[in-house]
Formats: sequence, C-alpha cells, structure tokens
Amino acid sequence: MKVHIPTPLRSYIRKESVIEAGGKTVGEALAEIERRYPGFRFRIIDEQDSIREHIKIFVNEQPVRNLSAPTKPDDTVHIICALSGG
Repeated sequence: MKVHIPTPLRSYIRKESVIEAGGKTVGEALAEIERRYPGFRFRIIDEQDSIREHIKIFVNEQPVRNLSAPTKPDDTVHIICALSGG
C-alpha cells in the first residue's frame, strides 16, 4: 500500500513523501515502516498503543480509529498531523 507522510514527519523517513508498506492492518503497516525507519512509529503511536491525539490516519479517505483497522495491498493511507499554535 502507499502511505503518504506529512511534511513534519518526513525527516524521520529520509524526506520521502510516499512510501510503500505492507500489512493486513494499519498497525502492521506502521510496524513495517518502523523496522525500516526506527523511531517513526513513536511519532504516530503513544505508549498505550493508541493513535496520538494530534494524528489522524485515513485508509482510502475513511478515518481510522485504531491500529486494528484492516488494509489491503492496493489501499492508500494518509497520515495527517494537526497543527497548533498560539
């Protein structure tokens, strides 16, 4: 599947904007990315194995609430970072 990486997280994956990943779930895809780019998963997933509050993940434009969401090889995954400031 194609995983689109937001600009703020690209420094963790050698500046790439789209990477290929495999897995039957979002969690498996992120685990594969983590094996290739250590430290990336921590930016997306918290210590309780939940998607961080400021991160949104979409599979084929459908929002994903947890890591067990199913994926297929031809899916497109978008990781979105919320921006904040003051």
